[in-house]
This record gives sequence, C-alpha cells and structure tokens, in this order.
Amino acid sequence: MATLPESVGLNISLDYIEKPTNTFIIDWSARQISGMDSGLAAMRQAVEIILRNERFRWQIYSSNFGSELEELVGEEYDYIISELPRRIEEALSADKRILSVENFVFSEPGRDSILCQFEVVTVFGTLSEEVML
Repeated sequence: MATLPESVGLNISLDYIEKPTNTFIIDWSARQISGMDSGLAAMRQAVEIILRNERFRWQIYSSNFGSELEELVGEEYDYIISELPRRIEEALSADKRILSVENFVFSEPGRDSILCQFEVVTVFGTLSEEVML
C-alpha cells in the first residue's frame, strides 16, 4: 500500500525571488525620515548603524548585530590596527548584501585617536566608510 498518491508530482522546482529590502532613510541632522530606498543609500545607512551600535548592548537587536569596537579604546596602536579590520569585517558580515570589506587605511589625526578608512563592497556598489577610535 502506497503512502503517497502516485498521481501527484513531487518534482516541483522552487524559484528563489529576491525581494527588495526597502529601508527608511534617516536624515540625522533634521532627526526625521526623509524617504525610502533599497539601494546604495540604504546600504550606507545600514553600515553606519551597524558600526555605531555596540554588540550585545541593546536588546532590540539580535546578538549578531553591531560591532565590538569600544574595548579597543586605550589599547596599543599595533594591537588596534591588527584587530580593527577583523572586527569591522565580522560586524558587517551579518548582512548578506555586503560582499567584502577592503582597502583599510590607518592614520592618526590626533595624538590620542586613530582613523580607519575602508571600502565596503555591496551588491549595490562600493561605498567608503571610516571609524574613529
């Protein structure tokens, strides 16, 4: 006795359809929402929010969201420049739209600060970002 009907075809192919990731674009200076986007502007905002939020601090975000940069403050310069690219890549790897993070450049604009500039390659294009410690 058959458990499945023989006349029903089970060889159905599934097609994956990519849905847009519409995001409210925030105008930080005016403190209001200025529209919606799903392209490079949305990715720029997503990267900024990921890097500005410390991981595990806010319960509204999952444990995969955010960066772990604050504990680098006060560490030795050599340790920071070796650890910072890994932490940035790890923070941004949670977003599947981000393909890679590359071209890290470090500078010291002040005596007690380090500026890290880098490029984020996304499915929508490449954008430049920076982090100041």
